[in-house]
Amino acid sequence: MITAGKPERRARIGVISDTHGYLHPAVPEVFQPVKRVIHAGDIGGPDILTKLGRLAPVTAVRGNMDTGAWAAALPDFDIVEFENMRICVLHDRQRLDFDPQQAELNAVISGHTHRPRVRTEDGVLFVNPGSASHPRHRQTPTVALLEVVNGIFSVRFVELVSETTGCPPMA
Repeated sequence: MITAGKPERRARIGVISDTHGYLHPAVPEVFQPVKRVIHAGDIGGPDILTKLGRLAPVTAVRGNMDTGAWAAALPDFDIVEFENMRICVLHDRQRLDFDPQQAELNAVISGHTHRPRVRTEDGVLFVNPGSASHPRHRQTPTVALLEVVNGIFSVRFVELVSETTGCPPMA
């Protein structure tokens, strides 16, 4: 598509959180068209990051349930530059201790609540993809696709459905 004489710039990020050691079998297909994967914590083990890394480059942060040497190497938060957009990634949004607008962020991605949510505050997009493995309140496991088109974000939540595999019980 061409807009006002300029080619359209389009890129997608796969956003996932709260896998707790289980990568839903639908994730690789859902994330097939992404250029980057962001995992907002409570990963559950390094094998999840290895599997996601086969799909696209991964940015991941440590969640409150991520422990051990592998998790100690992960940051508590990170800033991702993607398609000229600045995105802060952390596990628990309540731990955001600076003003995202003053930091010139375009978006903040977090997890922790296991509930999908998107909203804009003071021009900053806040996205929680929900839990990809153990949602709360009888919700379906979800991830999000964050699309950047000509410098504008859009978010689509994807429910993860599998005929052969359900989510294992949490340990």
